Amino acid sequence: MSTTPRSIRLDAEDNIVLAIDAIPAGEQVHGVVARQRIPRGHKLAIAPVGKDAPIRKYGQVIGFAREDIAAGDWVHEHNVYLHGFSRDYRFSADVRPTGPAATPRFFEGFHRPNGRYGTRNYVAVLTSVNCSASASRFIVEEINRSGILNDYPNIDGAIALVHGTGCGLDVNGEAHELLRRTQWGYATNPNVGGVLMVGLGCEAFQIPRFMKFYGVEESETFRTLTIQETGGTRKTVAAGVAAITDMLPVVNAARRTTAPASELVLALQCGGSDGYSGFTANPALGKAVDLLVAQGGTAILSETPEIYGAEHLLTRRAVSREVGERLVERIAWWERYTARHEMEMNNNPSPGNKLGGLTTILEKSLGAAAKGGSTNLVDVVNYAEPVTSRGLVFMDTPGYDPVSATGQVAGGANILAFTTGRGSAFGSKPTPSVKLASNSVVFEQMRDDMDMNCGDILDGVTLEAKGEEIFERLLRVASGEKTKSEQLGYGDYEFVPWSIGATM
Repeated sequence: MSTTPRSIRLDAEDNIVLAIDAIPAGEQVHGVVARQRIPRGHKLAIAPVGKDAPIRKYGQVIGFAREDIAAGDWVHEHNVYLHGFSRDYRFSADVRPTGPAATPRFFEGFHRPNGRYGTRNYVAVLTSVNCSASASRFIVEEINRSGILNDYPNIDGAIALVHGTGCGLDVNGEAHELLRRTQWGYATNPNVGGVLMVGLGCEAFQIPRFMKFYGVEESETFRTLTIQETGGTRKTVAAGVAAITDMLPVVNAARRTTAPASELVLALQCGGSDGYSGFTANPALGKAVDLLVAQGGTAILSETPEIYGAEHLLTRRAVSREVGERLVERIAWWERYTARHEMEMNNNPSPGNKLGGLTTILEKSLGAAAKGGSTNLVDVVNYAEPVTSRGLVFMDTPGYDPVSATGQVAGGANILAFTTGRGSAFGSKPTPSVKLASNSVVFEQMRDDMDMNCGDILDGVTLEAKGEEIFERLLRVASGEKTKSEQLGYGDYEFVPWSIGATM
């Protein structure tokens, strides 16, 4: 028995429909006959679109016709292009009151001395420079190999957060400042109970200078070493193992206690997006964000190049014109930044995004912004800056997932939700990452990696119901339930601070 392929028109103003199932050539959908095969997740024109006329999805412009497009044509990069056009920012026009949730929700977290709550309890080895990366990994490997962590059940593990910079940079420049903020953000993230910082000794990023800047001193949960002063690699590894061994009883003394959901700081990520992401996983996660914000919690939307073209929808929700203008200024900075490096904002989406049905950055951004739900935008912060406002906050980061997530965790995120349509392989330490598949095919293909399937939205599950399901999962993960990426061991290589500027 033949079945008509499913398709959906997302807004009454749209001149395309999205193919939920592949549409064969000659098949009639939405009153038009497909002139070519339309792959699943891709777009079919349902009305003629003249050359240079706008193509609309979600009721918004996602591009312009490179040539005349007939009703029934496949609409993709071969016949779509971008050019600049003005956007109506309407600052704060859509701000609305955020009422408290009817029923307070809770999770079991680690209460820190500064009043914040962690969802995990790690010992972290931070590195000042790439030159100390191997020694830091050796320390953690020795701790894990020894089995000593088995005696400390309240500790989730020891992690080496290594990176590729720390020298060859201006000690008074932006690159140094970004690295300093990122390191401090990880050292003070509520999911970290103890820190060992390892350096070489002669690098640009000096540990004593870092400690002086933040007014931190060595303590039973913050220790430092340099390879040159300690006497080489072997002695540093031995000293590092001893330092961590000394702090384990203190870190293990932390216990989970009941905490209000308002103490959750949720990082929002999407990677390997496809044509489904913008109306299944992303808006469903947005519903969960609305539930979290109603509880008094915080969500961090990021990836500035991937809200490019959708920023006007966020400025309308900015609580003040100043907040909205800060977002617009960040967009303008990225336009200048990419132009300086002979790139363009439409270099994103990636080839994989395009195979999944996304054609332009505008289309990708409109879907990506849906992760932020419908709540007010309360603040805009720079990369790795501490997030102190409650509600929806935007952090300026690149679109590259590991770099973006690193900035969010440095900002204080204690839990992360990651949507994917193509099937990203990602996990984060010390912050657990909940992976949401945008379609059932990817969920079934990558069951070992995906925590939740949002593809059932295509089968009739409502966004509201899926949002509730996501929120419930977030509370369970915050209380200690392991995610798929944690079970696989992801997170040791996903610490990637934003490296900006010249390497000297």
